Amino acid sequence: MSRVGKRPVAIASGVTANVEGQTVKVKGPKGTRSFTVHDDVSVELKDNVIRVAPRFETKRAQSLYGTARAQIANLVEGVTKGFEKKLEITGVGYRAALQGKNLQLSLGYSHDVVYPVPEGITITVPKPTEITVAGIDSQRVGQVAAEIRGYRPPEPYKGKGVKYANEFIFRKEGKKK
Repeated sequence: MSRVGKRPVAIASGVTANVEGQTVKVKGPKGTRSFTVHDDVSVELKDNVIRVAPRFETKRAQSLYGTARAQIANLVEGVTKGFEKKLEITGVGYRAALQGKNLQLSLGYSHDVVYPVPEGITITVPKPTEITVAGIDSQRVGQVAAEIRGYRPPEPYKGKGVKYANEFIFRKEGKKK
């Protein structure tokens, strides 16, 4: 049995949840999201609490219902608080700027990298060396942050590149004479 799946998902005030068959729809102050649960998992809404349980005692159902509960919890958190990832840019001349709906990154290449901001994602640049990616879908926020980081991942010698704000870069010692 999944320890994550056993816990119920509480619906916060100001959020409405609706379960229709295998689809869970959540509407909150930041937007609307929906998630379709696998057929091996049953979903039940009672008293502003969503409970998830496996329909069968198979290994697949056991493994899927904890995941389904986590996804539903992310739906509720996304429409209430939203998700945010912060990126830092380190390096001489490395910087970021927003130009319309594009993020322009100067990362030491011969040309600037232009990243189009996807729908449902908000990117802000408080400083030229900081990028904040926000949205209501945790998977998309993480994916966009990973794509931006992928243009110039931090290198282990000087630490130059794009890294997550809480990421630690293991430094290597340079060549010895």
